[in-house]
Amino acid sequence: MIARCWRWLLLLLLLGITPGGQAAPGAVWVLGIDDAIGPASADYLVRSLSQAQAQGAQLVVIRMDTPGGLDSAMRQMIKAILASTVPVASYVAPSGARAASAGTYILYASHVAAMAPGTNLGAATPVRIGGPPGTPSDDKAKGGDDETLARKQVNDAAAYIRGLAQMRGRNADWAEKAVREAVSLSANEALRLNVIDQVADDLPDLLRELDGKTLQVAGQPRQLQTAGASVVEHLPDWRTRVLAVITNPSVALILIMIGVYGLLFEFMNPGSAVGGVVGGICLLLALYALQLLPVSFAGVALILLGITFMIAEAFLPSFGVVGFGGIVAFVVGALILIDTDAPGFGIPLALIGTLALLSALLIGGVLGMALKARRRALVSGDAGLVGSLVTVTQVMASDPFCGVVLAQGEQWQVQCATPLQTGQNVRVTARHGVMLEVSAAAPATQGE
Repeated sequence: MIARCWRWLLLLLLLGITPGGQAAPGAVWVLGIDDAIGPASADYLVRSLSQAQAQGAQLVVIRMDTPGGLDSAMRQMIKAILASTVPVASYVAPSGARAASAGTYILYASHVAAMAPGTNLGAATPVRIGGPPGTPSDDKAKGGDDETLARKQVNDAAAYIRGLAQMRGRNADWAEKAVREAVSLSANEALRLNVIDQVADDLPDLLRELDGKTLQVAGQPRQLQTAGASVVEHLPDWRTRVLAVITNPSVALILIMIGVYGLLFEFMNPGSAVGGVVGGICLLLALYALQLLPVSFAGVALILLGITFMIAEAFLPSFGVVGFGGIVAFVVGALILIDTDAPGFGIPLALIGTLALLSALLIGGVLGMALKARRRALVSGDAGLVGSLVTVTQVMASDPFCGVVLAQGEQWQVQCATPLQTGQNVRVTARHGVMLEVSAAAPATQGE
């Protein structure tokens, strides 16, 4: 099992380092961003711009349809656009698409801003970080209250987008208004107010309009020759797709649960390896995802504390008190885990409730087994081994009368008067030190 996992990891690594097809110099690269802007989007854009520059692309078009996203990812993308030696054109398309919130900032930062008919941009007011918007605190003596924090965020965002607008020669007043008043514009209105440069029906139309246009790129004039240029669709690769999945807060939360319970299963059933491998991989992926997301450390601590309490319920005679407290801590931690209200980065209440319910059912099962065990006579030592029904997990190649079984969570060497077969049910008849003597189980007893 472990060797197979390593082979899959090696295959993924080889796929990741295999160079893609080389695009012809002077080609137009087309990137696609059609979801909330997050760590995966930023990684995708930064790597794509670097590859486009290395392969001599003359223009990178970002075809965008986004509701917004994380401020940290947006700023990383804007830094890459501003530092790019290849012109970048942001194109809000197809009809019905939008460049809201973070998408508006990216549009303003690009060398060319274009939209398809029937699209819109704006509503760039920064979302509140740390919880849902609320009324300002009545205690004005406290520093950093809700009102002050919101005002600081809005002022910072307004100055940021105004600077981008002035750099690209676009309407800075409307840009600031989009931040302070959350206003939006259609494509035609944006063109009329000098918010964007072009309105194009589709990508070929955009390239025809940009042909011969001179742009300032890295302080140098650059004339585009896009008429008849080859177009390369640079789609997200497996790395971007995997990163997009694991940085989904819902997936990260599920990975935490699988990781912790997988390791617990391994500790309770040593030698199976499955729980340890799966749990370790899931836990590492979850920790990697959380360090890329704006998480609340209090939320992480409460989730881990809750899981610890739920696990402890299996070992402590608290009759559900510790387990119930763990469920409460887990739910509260999951609710405050993501420290932002950015669209696309919330954890659904249905998922939190489902995970809490599954944990409650697990605790209920543990309590049921504990109560059943209390009514059972205490059996230990040889009395617990002799007479038990076990399954042969391995047969010695040199001696078919000897093998290995799993009994009471431990591996034992066994010896039988008849040849053994892997998967065969046998009954322990005696113990001689570390060796068990077994006999083939009668067919009528295999259902025991």
